Amino acid sequence: MRIIGIDPGSERTGYAIIESDGTEHMAVLYGVISTSSRLPFHKRLQRIYSELTRVLERHSADAMAIEEVFYATNVQSALKLGHARGVALLVAAQRDLPVFEYSPLEIKGSIVGYGRAEKRQVQSMVRVLLRLPGDPPPDDAADALAVAICHSQNSAAPIARAAREAAGPAGKRRKKAWHAPPPKKRWRRED
Repeated sequence: MRIIGIDPGSERTGYAIIESDGTEHMAVLYGVISTSSRLPFHKRLQRIYSELTRVLERHSADAMAIEEVFYATNVQSALKLGHARGVALLVAAQRDLPVFEYSPLEIKGSIVGYGRAEKRQVQSMVRVLLRLPGDPPPDDAADALAVAICHSQNSAAPIARAAREAAGPAGKRRKKAWHAPPPKKRWRRED
């Protein structure tokens, strides 16, 4: 499966395309779309749209994984981030790509095993999982790679479950039957 991961931002949008079977991952392409803060905001969004469209014209994808908007104390920043996400979602919709959204905690948990991991830990694990010679520069590209890997690992779980079920009784783990506890006897004091 080929997945495009997106780490949205109005100043820097990270993107990455990986090829994965759910356990083995290979980076196809990754980078950052940078916009100048001197440009009007609508022109910055247009640049993000144009660049993401260009990337997907050159490199096909089967799905898009994107980071959800997280709680931000600065409302203006959250709104701008939402606009950048909207542009990426539009690009996916125009290409009929299924879109999967993951929170930062889910992404970190999937990559590092701990949802509150530091950015450096995520970068190191991305490097290991993709067998890259060094940490993927810059941070936004590493985050986009992490989003794509997170999706490949999450989408592989149902496939593995289906394979276990297809294997029959030998491939299944026995579930313990749950039984309700017997009713408690009520003792009355007789006088």
